[in-house]
Amino acid sequence: MLTQSDARTPRCLGAAFVFQFATSLTAGMLSMSILAGSITEVLMNISSNLGQMRTTIVLELLTSVGIIVMTSLLYVVLRDQNRAVALVALGLWMAEAVMLAVKTLGLYALVALSVGYVDAGSPTASSYETLGSLSLGVSQHAGDIGMLFFCLGALLWYPLLFQSRIVPRLLSLWGMVAVPLVVVATVLLVWDRGLDPSFALYALYVPFELVLGLWLLIKGATVAPTRLRGASAPGVDLGTRNDVGDAKERHPHGSVG
Repeated sequence: MLTQSDARTPRCLGAAFVFQFATSLTAGMLSMSILAGSITEVLMNISSNLGQMRTTIVLELLTSVGIIVMTSLLYVVLRDQNRAVALVALGLWMAEAVMLAVKTLGLYALVALSVGYVDAGSPTASSYETLGSLSLGVSQHAGDIGMLFFCLGALLWYPLLFQSRIVPRLLSLWGMVAVPLVVVATVLLVWDRGLDPSFALYALYVPFELVLGLWLLIKGATVAPTRLRGASAPGVDLGTRNDVGDAKERHPHGSVG
């Protein structure tokens, strides 16, 4: 039976999933058109939409905080399935949050450069464009690396979620099937951003965190998280893998773009 504290934690986890999904998606939608095109167009777009760009930065930072809260709660809920695996997954998603903050630093730099660029009369082949290209590249690559950390963490988290039965197993299986497609897209981006993988690789995963978050927020845990049989010490799982079928788990969360 779930205690009152046990019942609250999955609902808080659901709220965290929904929160970071909303902030990440909104940030991506706001910045998509602004950061498109050549570096000259990007600097001009930012200078013309400073409020929108600053809102994007705030949302990205809130997403980073949301990931930290969500990951911490996920560890609390799933650590009894396999503490070692949960701890590694915790570290990977924390690293994602750090890389998202680094991505945001690049956006901060672009805001300052865009203002200076316009004030200087939009000179061609200037240091503003060089520094702008560098800042944009750092921001984009930090986002890609953050997605890689998300994918590696998700490959560990979702089998633990499947194993715990706190949500319907079909829902956990959705995440386990969708993440490998995101892994393919992310590896292509990390290898060469010019490859521009199809959105179809992300499509199956995009609504997953929202659905998972809403389920936990509204319904809470289906059952109390179960421990594997054969644990040799409290909180340490060394037992059967029958419930997971030898399965092993990001998160656009991050925002796409």
